[in-house]
Amino acid sequence: MAALQHLLSAAEMDLPDRFLHHARVASQAFTLAVSSPEAMRFRDDLAFFQAVAVEVRRTRADNTPDVADDFEIETAIRQVVSDAVTAGGVVDIYAAAGIEKPDISIIDDDFAQRLTTNPYPNVQIELLKRLLNAELKTVAKRNLIAERRFSEMLERAMRPYTNRSLDAAEIITELVELAKQMRAERDRGAQLNLRDDELAFYDAVCQNDSAMLELSDDLLRTIARELITIVRQNATVDWDKKEQVRASLRRHIRRLLTKYKYPPDKQEAAVLLVIQQAELFAGEQAA
Repeated sequence: MAALQHLLSAAEMDLPDRFLHHARVASQAFTLAVSSPEAMRFRDDLAFFQAVAVEVRRTRADNTPDVADDFEIETAIRQVVSDAVTAGGVVDIYAAAGIEKPDISIIDDDFAQRLTTNPYPNVQIELLKRLLNAELKTVAKRNLIAERRFSEMLERAMRPYTNRSLDAAEIITELVELAKQMRAERDRGAQLNLRDDELAFYDAVCQNDSAMLELSDDLLRTIARELITIVRQNATVDWDKKEQVRASLRRHIRRLLTKYKYPPDKQEAAVLLVIQQAELFAGEQAA
């Protein structure tokens, strides 16, 4: 944990890259000399470096082409050093934080206080980012607008961390607040008397400020419920790949919006958002 904290908080911005490079070179050298008793003296040290390297790549979402090669190298070496430290134990930041089942529901004021007094603040920031990204993946499966909104908020919150323009405690506070908002999102549908699928279409039609001013909230909820019915009736197998079916769906959506006097100057934008949400909805139904 201390090693990961050091790499993430180092003043030299290229330190993680240099560490990953040397860890990769060491792994490659070990594979060449694995049968040597001299090389085996360093197997535990190498396993530790590999474990830290895995966590560094995870925290940085490193998608460089050589990651696959690294994985193959690490797999081969772990077969040799199976009794040494592995990535699952040495720097598992969930386990280190006492979290058995990662979920943003654990993030409350007490949890936030523990984070601010933790000796490894940069690691705690990565912990929060992972929890938030995991929740984002769940939201992305059902609500296009909510996923976009929270993704932008997370990106804004992490930007000062990347730029080193705020200290770790301030960034932790921002991420904890975002986690609270994402947790509240789970209950928003019930507060509006909408199912999750209805809420997603409600959000789509509510992106229009004119509609929010001119139409009542009850009417917008009615539109959302009827949109679900229209999509269910028109979402045939592979409908999203058939332009004829998509055109029919667009016509039905326009008629519904016109029926409820949805502001005509914003109808096309609303139709596009609803179509995008419909694609997400249909894909989730087919999964």
